[in-house]
Amino acid sequence: MTLYQNLYKEKYGKSATINKFREKWAMQDVIDSVGFEKSIDLMNYYFSLEKFGHPLQFFYYNFDKMEQTRIEIKKDIETRRLLREHTKKMVEEGGL
Repeated sequence: MTLYQNLYKEKYGKSATINKFREKWAMQDVIDSVGFEKSIDLMNYYFSLEKFGHPLQFFYYNFDKMEQTRIEIKKDIETRRLLREHTKKMVEEGGL
């Protein structure tokens, strides 16, 4: 919860108003689902998105979708890199 509060304050310049007791149980479910380190990565990723207000409820309901999207983006970046390399090699060899 401290990470969320720090990221929120950094992004919006004010403290988030949350019920720490209630939210810690929901955050524990996220941690139990994906692990502590990945939950930190997901929270940082969440704040990198253009989601106004960055509500915790949205994070709780969509953290699994965000993780899947991150995986797909990483795969896409790697696929595009390989295609560029392959195309460059074909051009250099006179194949195109």
